Amino acid sequence: MSGYPEGSREFTRLLPPGSGYGVVVGVGAFFALAMIFLTRLQGRFTRLDPNSATEFATASRAVKPGLICCGIVSAWTWSATLLQSSAATYSSGLSSAWWYGVGGTIQICFFAACAAKIKQNANGAVTFPEIARARYGWPCHLLFTSFFLICAHIVTGSLVLGASATINALTGANIIATNFLLPLGIAIYVVAGGLRATFIVDFLHTVILFVILYIFLFSIYGTSDVVGSPGAMYDLLKKAADLAPVAGNAAGSYMTMKSNGGILFGGCTIASGFAGVALDQGYWQRAIASRPESTTRAYMLGGFSWFSIPWAFGTVMGLGARAMITNPAFPTYPYALSAQQVSAGLVAPAAAATIMGKGGAIAILLIVFMAATSACSAELIAVSSLVTRDIIGTYRPLSGHKMVLYSHVVIVLYSIWAGAWSTILHYASIDLGWLFYVQGVLLTPAVIPVALTVMSKRQSKHAAFFGTLFGTACGLIGWMLGCKKVYGEINITNLALPYAAISGAAPGLVMSGLASLIITAIKPDNYDWNSTRAISLSDSDVPSEGKIERSSASTPELDDEKKDEPTATVATAVLDAQDPGVVAPALEEAATDPALDRAVLQKVFVRSLWISGIFALVIAIIIPIPMFASHYVFSRRFFEVWVAFSIVWVLLAGGFCIILPILESRKEIFILAKSALRVMTGRTVKEDVVA
Repeated sequence: MSGYPEGSREFTRLLPPGSGYGVVVGVGAFFALAMIFLTRLQGRFTRLDPNSATEFATASRAVKPGLICCGIVSAWTWSATLLQSSAATYSSGLSSAWWYGVGGTIQICFFAACAAKIKQNANGAVTFPEIARARYGWPCHLLFTSFFLICAHIVTGSLVLGASATINALTGANIIATNFLLPLGIAIYVVAGGLRATFIVDFLHTVILFVILYIFLFSIYGTSDVVGSPGAMYDLLKKAADLAPVAGNAAGSYMTMKSNGGILFGGCTIASGFAGVALDQGYWQRAIASRPESTTRAYMLGGFSWFSIPWAFGTVMGLGARAMITNPAFPTYPYALSAQQVSAGLVAPAAAATIMGKGGAIAILLIVFMAATSACSAELIAVSSLVTRDIIGTYRPLSGHKMVLYSHVVIVLYSIWAGAWSTILHYASIDLGWLFYVQGVLLTPAVIPVALTVMSKRQSKHAAFFGTLFGTACGLIGWMLGCKKVYGEINITNLALPYAAISGAAPGLVMSGLASLIITAIKPDNYDWNSTRAISLSDSDVPSEGKIERSSASTPELDDEKKDEPTATVATAVLDAQDPGVVAPALEEAATDPALDRAVLQKVFVRSLWISGIFALVIAIIIPIPMFASHYVFSRRFFEVWVAFSIVWVLLAGGFCIILPILESRKEIFILAKSALRVMTGRTVKEDVVA
């Protein structure tokens, strides 16, 4: 029985509506102008042409590991990462922040193994569905394209709705207007710079995100008069547990890993996370964009770094909000947040407003805006690639330059649709929490067949196609039955509650995997990867009708080791010879582009599986399960150590994501800065061009 006063009240708005519009329009315009300027510098002083299909869609497959890592951290830090981790921790205690980190990290680490296989067997691809088309044919291509587009809509809805709800709660800015303004502002710089633009903006966003996270950590745990230290937080949480003990937690405490709600949330998060990584074209595109020798390392480092964000942020903001409910500065004082306010993601804004007033509200406004725009930019590029490559390009072969033109059009149209789609969800009373839980139900049936498409030569087209459909049927049936049995009625609200969600996500994931493996065992394939290795992206003005070729060569070893990548790159350079200003740089890059060493990539694949498996075992089993089984309630000293570890981890992650990209690109940054200065002073020289 809760000891808080019965009732609820509106969230106190500390900022005027103009602040919300100012962030959405003003900050968005700043990034757009900055990206247009950087793109012009790139086009003038480097050999990278932002109007080429290879550069626009894959950043010329030459992005360094630090920037890839930073991009992964930024793209995977959705609004939900910040808002949902805080909301779950507020409701169930600190175990939820840990489980959110687990549920998003192990997928990124295992995707590192997929990334090695992509580089090994489909380095010329841009999207996953075109890999499926080259390997299986059109039925699987159509099926997986549909799943990837569904994923894009769920992700887009989560990003825009979460940000709009937060901006509305803090400033009163109209949700519908924000729904449309957010993606449109992002579309400007994505059109200007393509995938490389998203990486650069990801870096800027990540810097701001970590700086604001550090401000919250050191304010709540250090300088605040309201809390001031982890020990003081512990004392406040003990009082909170006396007022409102958590059902299913050991001793009703917020400071225990023995939490039924927390571990259930962990299961839903793992399912949602696998779906959100494996079926998000943005992750495949980043793997394709990276350098072959550093792809897997970048994904592993990105996963390790990202883990710290929901763990540290969810712990400090979720527990902070719970600890400060009785403070008169709390936005709903004297009442606790309502269930609707928690589901809308208002826990972190409540903590920020209580601890820092208007400054906290502005900080949350910025950090949520950064999270939404960074991930949304990746979705715009992803959807444009899916539409141009897998819908338009399938039936109407496009030249490289037309592909870029169509991508621009799709980005603008999808940004408008993103606003309309988010508005539809809003009027249907579907919010951030609903999308988070349902994501796993709808998408997990395709996870294992998708992964095996690039990792196993034995999976047949029948296993991929019927395994996915069978898992989908099992997941939907389990979803409805679980909702009916646990909650008594099937409706929109109940379908997104945790037990209903896990009843659909678990059978969808498991049964699709079993079906695929059984069909494969009955009639295995023996795929030689030749058709996926033949995929290429042409930048010529000649339609690339032969971009996917099924090879029947009898000497795959020769093809594997000698012919694939250099030949494709030289071919592109020759086709670009129509433009005298492009051919020389293209030929130079072709001459210096080494053949993919597939034996090395195979070793990297195996090593990444071992590292990912060990890391997953530690964070998902070895650390949390003994504490869950023993019903251990944290002592004051253990809680202080727990918090200290989360702070140290996030400090290291932030330092790595901020410093490494600068160190890796210091030469290019220096040359571009020097070149820009020469332009402004009228002293341009040819030697300023970046190699």
